[in-house]
Amino acid sequence: MKRSSASLSVVAGVLATTTIGCMADRHSLAESVGASLTEATSADGSYISWREHLIDDITISGVELAGSDGLVMADLDGDGYLDIVSVHESDVEYDGIADGLVRISFGTGDPDRWESITLAEGPEAGAAEDAAIGDMNGDGYPDIIAAVELAHLIYFENPGGTGSRTEVWKRHIPSITTGRGSFIRVFLADFDQDDRLEVVSANKGEQTGDAETLNAISWFELGGDPLLDESWIEHELTRVVWPINSQPIDLDGDGDLDIVGGSVAESRIMWFENTTDGEITFVEHPIEIVAKDLATGENRLHGVTGFNMDFLDLDRDGRLDIVANEFFRDLVWLAQPASPGGPWQLHTIGTFAPDQLVGFVSADVDDDGDLDLMAGGYSRGPRDRDGEVTINDPLGRLAWFSNPGDATEVWIRHDMSRRKRGMFDKFLGMDMDGDGDTDFVSTRGNSIPYDGVFWLEQVRSPDRRSSFQPARGTDSEEVPLPAGSGVS
Repeated sequence: MKRSSASLSVVAGVLATTTIGCMADRHSLAESVGASLTEATSADGSYISWREHLIDDITISGVELAGSDGLVMADLDGDGYLDIVSVHESDVEYDGIADGLVRISFGTGDPDRWESITLAEGPEAGAAEDAAIGDMNGDGYPDIIAAVELAHLIYFENPGGTGSRTEVWKRHIPSITTGRGSFIRVFLADFDQDDRLEVVSANKGEQTGDAETLNAISWFELGGDPLLDESWIEHELTRVVWPINSQPIDLDGDGDLDIVGGSVAESRIMWFENTTDGEITFVEHPIEIVAKDLATGENRLHGVTGFNMDFLDLDRDGRLDIVANEFFRDLVWLAQPASPGGPWQLHTIGTFAPDQLVGFVSADVDDDGDLDLMAGGYSRGPRDRDGEVTINDPLGRLAWFSNPGDATEVWIRHDMSRRKRGMFDKFLGMDMDGDGDTDFVSTRGNSIPYDGVFWLEQVRSPDRRSSFQPARGTDSEEVPLPAGSGVS
């Protein structure tokens, strides 16, 4: 999810990065992250490294993908193989021109062979940002809904079977979502457990974020055929300054789906308790975060916005905790209190400094029985060339954090790759090649002409290897981390 530098500086002014004179042409003084020998190991003692595989980019499809962002997976055509829906903003810079792509890459059973098509392009996919998959019309086929920053929600009806690949998907842009500004996230959930899906979405106002206006987090009831405008009924959950998320999750463990939202400009998150009894209803609750200064032990301000979140029980107390980023720099987790109104204690997982943390997801990477975290960074240089950035600037980075077993202790960060360009917004963990370990599917933006969809193969070996094997012979330059950043 791309943001302008001015917009992101709203968050406590922490995103300013100091440049200290080690220029790009001096990278040879230190080994690049990707070329460094891995220290990461699995539970059986094998060394873990990563190999990149391309799924959809300009070299494969001939389509000029740019600004690749969200992705979701499901078997769209019923052939037993997972397919990928990806969205691409198509921006080199924010120009206000409604252009973009929604793509489908159909799986074949071979993780290195995909058949990709364009589902939507141009104004109807203008700066496409996020997508969700589910059977929205009840015909047994998974449909698609996309959030478009310029500026609406758009529904796609799955023709079903082989028609998913060959026929035009009927589509509808609900009029109540047009002219509203930028829809940033979209999810599908059955809030009243009647086997009919509802839509939930956050609208952040301007494409670069609106830090002055109250904008809505809403859920949409589907009163009939989603292709009919009158079927869409909006229910506002709240209005906040710069909404950024609206994620369905059973946070309180009572068997129904709640919603966790966030406000960037206010650096706060909140949850909406599902209190449905026949009619769908929610009650909003604040999430009070207590963060301690590690040096003094005193309470400090936090920078948690809910930009991206994951939910897992890290302290093994039977309650879901929240993984989030803080100040777009550090990965943290929030321990859910025993009392619903109690404070959530912030625990640090690790830093991504000097890079800007964006996407992450939990998975047991090393097969030791606990959940680790894969994460990606967001380069702030030019999107269409390797600019005059330094190793101290936010660059495109991949790393994973190894869970120590006691999540309150020190997590080990294993850096995999760091390029001058890259933005890794979304990861899905799954065994892509059937070898029994966890791989990851992801998108890459900010890297024209290297934007697109790819997967990371986890490679296990008895000896140490380079941390990262790229798919391309030519790519954005790999660079080291600044001294003291701790490549592992």
